[in-house]
Amino acid sequence: MLSRLTRPQALAVCALPVVGLLATAAFAPLPFSLAQPGPTANVLGENRGTPVITVSGAATRKTSGQLRMVTIVATGPDARVSLGDVVGDWFRTDRAVMPRDSVYPSGDTVKEAEEHNKAQMRQSQDAATRAALKYLGLSADKVKVTLKLADVGGPSAGLLFTLGIIDKLDGDGSGGDLTGGRTIAGTGTIDAAGKVGAVGGVALKTQAARRDGATVFLVPKAECADAEAELPEGLRLVPVTTLKSAVDSLVALEKGKGPVPSC
Repeated sequence: MLSRLTRPQALAVCALPVVGLLATAAFAPLPFSLAQPGPTANVLGENRGTPVITVSGAATRKTSGQLRMVTIVATGPDARVSLGDVVGDWFRTDRAVMPRDSVYPSGDTVKEAEEHNKAQMRQSQDAATRAALKYLGLSADKVKVTLKLADVGGPSAGLLFTLGIIDKLDGDGSGGDLTGGRTIAGTGTIDAAGKVGAVGGVALKTQAARRDGATVFLVPKAECADAEAELPEGLRLVPVTTLKSAVDSLVALEKGKGPVPSC
């Protein structure tokens, strides 16, 4: 049949299946999530009228400055993301296209994702409390810490929770604040031994931090390159690997003495 068609006609007929496939792909759901900078919260203050950190069994101190944990907001695990959506966000610096499994590794439903994130948050809070009390040489039998942060899940606030507990109980260790009165933001998981882990999404989290007034951002050292990729002007990156390295860097910034690492 094609032999009886002109060349342009034959090309048009051959192109029809390709056009059909492209049209189908443009509207078919893809295994991606679309993410953007989310809200931040000062762990030294209140969230929805409730203190984020409450301590009993030990004296606390009045703090200045802020320690802001940061988040990203992503489309849900059951959201339909098309090729058009992906292309539209691919070149935007305030958006990211991420494999859905990297955002929601626990299941395909909203309920499963919420339960997974809540469990990770509880584990992160427990680890943060243990790491902070161990760092300060305090007993968990005498000092009780309650952490409350509504509508936030996952483990990435662990480092900031730990620093917030330390600042409320001991500050910089010599009467000053860990923040030095600054707005400090950051991200990173933490374990009970004080090791800081990577979290993902840092290029979006730095934007959220700067938007909400931060001038310093604590980042897991392994994610320095990602954090530098879209670093907002006026935001200083400080890489950390352990709780001690984070505290040491903040004290050095506050006092203006000693080395402060950079990416």
